[in-house]
Amino acid sequence: MDRVRTGTQRRPEAGPGGRAATGSAGLGLLLALVATVVWSGSFVATRGMADTVPPVQAVFCRWIIAALAVAPFAARQAWRQRALIRRHLGFIALASLFGVALYNTLVHQAGLTTSASNMGMIMAASPVVMALYARLGGERLGIRRTLGLLLAAFGVLLLVGDGSLGFDFGAGDLWMLAAALSFATYSALLKRKPAELGGPAFLITTFVLGALMLAPAYAVSVTVQGGFELTAGTGGMLLYVGVMSSAVAFFAWNKAVSLIGAARAGVVYYLQPVCVAGLGLLLLGERTGPAELLCMALILGGVSLGARR
Repeated sequence: MDRVRTGTQRRPEAGPGGRAATGSAGLGLLLALVATVVWSGSFVATRGMADTVPPVQAVFCRWIIAALAVAPFAARQAWRQRALIRRHLGFIALASLFGVALYNTLVHQAGLTTSASNMGMIMAASPVVMALYARLGGERLGIRRTLGLLLAAFGVLLLVGDGSLGFDFGAGDLWMLAAALSFATYSALLKRKPAELGGPAFLITTFVLGALMLAPAYAVSVTVQGGFELTAGTGGMLLYVGVMSSAVAFFAWNKAVSLIGAARAGVVYYLQPVCVAGLGLLLLGERTGPAELLCMALILGGVSLGARR
């Protein structure tokens, strides 16, 4: 009888529960799309600040703003778990280095000399590097995923080589490629995150540690380059990357993953190059030519193949 009742309890998906499940899936996809569009906008904002805010200063301010934005939701949990944070401080510091300090500095450095659409397309290939990390860890990729990796890698090489497979790459594209490698390393590290460490506590701790890592470089930048003028435009973009890209998008993405799983949410993430290209055209006047569209198709096609198991 217990087994019968248990089996019966799993059926509500056919009635109102089924509509609820469908609604949850729809909400999850919507939240994943919100996070993807917000992250796409951060590349446009980074490109927009390139001529007015030095990269290190922009990134340092971003994480100070981000830490303040998440503090009301995360500080209490971080304080409760302070002993756990101290115990895993080495791991958290490594995640902060690759995911907060290094990755975002490289993105802002890339924004000095490459377009927002190129930044988005190169970042879309970061799942390829994540798959390579998985292979190094002993996971079998299979023929389909291997072909996807090769196709996406070909698209990235074609993009950063400005239409050829030579090695005359633009500096900004190479900075962005390094950023994609850093983000992939950070994502690989997340698999080792202690399960008992709360997400908000982990988030605010990485923000604070990342800002502390950047503090010496920030001081040198201000001394050598001087500070930047805080205008309505630069202030708005800093608030966007600090609050929207670092706080809102993170919570939207995590909620989406909890509703529909990482695999389905990840499919939405692959729309990022299209979103970045559209926003770059609307806000910065950047046009995407036939060569860039071909590279976008190769990268997206390769990543979609590589994402399947």
